[in-house]
Amino acid sequence: MRAHFTRVDAVIVQAVIAGALSFSHLHDLAEASGQGGWKAWAYPVSVDLLLVAAWRRMREQQRAGQPAGGARLWFLIALAASLGANIATAGLLDLDHVPASLRVVVAGWPAVAFFGGTLLAHAPRIAEEPAAQVVPEPEPAAAPVPVDTPRRDELPATAMDATPEEPAPSPALAAPTRVPAVPLPPALIDRAQALAEEHRTT
Repeated sequence: MRAHFTRVDAVIVQAVIAGALSFSHLHDLAEASGQGGWKAWAYPVSVDLLLVAAWRRMREQQRAGQPAGGARLWFLIALAASLGANIATAGLLDLDHVPASLRVVVAGWPAVAFFGGTLLAHAPRIAEEPAAQVVPEPEPAAAPVPVDTPRRDELPATAMDATPEEPAPSPALAAPTRVPAVPLPPALIDRAQALAEEHRTT
């Protein structure tokens, strides 16, 4: 944790030092080009703000997958203005006798920065896409377990040649048992014969 804070503090200190030096160089160049008073202090603020705004917009468009050509163009313009001022004040330019072309560039910078900042501020905002809902994939159905059914040629000979046994007949379907005849009295037999004869006659 302490190493993390140490690294962050070092980055912040480095950024502050670099920003202060760049600010000072831009101020000196603007003042040498005839922009005195508060105007010389406003130039560094204008350049650095345009640089940061263009960088942020360029990163937003790149993350959204959109073309970032406009934001990249204004970032390069602000970077060229900042870098050019730092190089010009490195002793390569006589600040007591600034060329007229440089005076024109410095004098026209506010209009350029205002135009670029307006375009960046009024560019359509990038709507954040809602997080895609993760739909769980259906689990694949378990494959049926193949059942090894023996083929006919794989069965043993005894199982193929065996004759199926007939089921034993149930007791309900068995043949009825013959009941022995009961002898009838002769008088009953004679009476039955007389009735039959009378029926046939009628």
